[in-house]
Amino acid sequence: MLTPKELTEQIVRVADSKKAKDIVVLKTGDLTVIADYFIICTATSAPHIKTLSDEIGKQMSELGEPPLRVEGYRNGGWVLLDFGCTIIHLFTDEMRKFYSLERLWSDAEQIDISNILTV
Repeated sequence: MLTPKELTEQIVRVADSKKAKDIVVLKTGDLTVIADYFIICTATSAPHIKTLSDEIGKQMSELGEPPLRVEGYRNGGWVLLDFGCTIIHLFTDEMRKFYSLERLWSDAEQIDISNILTV
C-alpha cells in the first residue's frame, strides 16, 4: 500500500509519460477531508483524456491502488479518478479554464513536481 504522497508521485509520473500538459499538484489535506492531494492535468483531446485515464487506472491497479471511482469518462471533456487520498482531474484546455480548479483551491499549497519527474 502506497502512502498518499507516493501514490500522487506515481500518478504524476504516469500522466507525464502519456504527455499530460500543465500538471499541477495541490496539497489539499489541510483544507478538506475530500483528499490529501489534487492533481490537475490538461489533455489535448477527448481521446487523450481516455488514454490518460485508462493508463493511470491500469498502472495504479498494478500497484494495488485501483481507482475507487471514475467520473465523466463518457463525457469527453473531463474525467475524475478518485483514489481516496488523491484525486486526479483530467481536462481539455477549454474545460480546465471553465472549472478553474487552481483558482477555486488557491489556498492549497502547490507542490513542485520537477523533482518527481527527474527521478
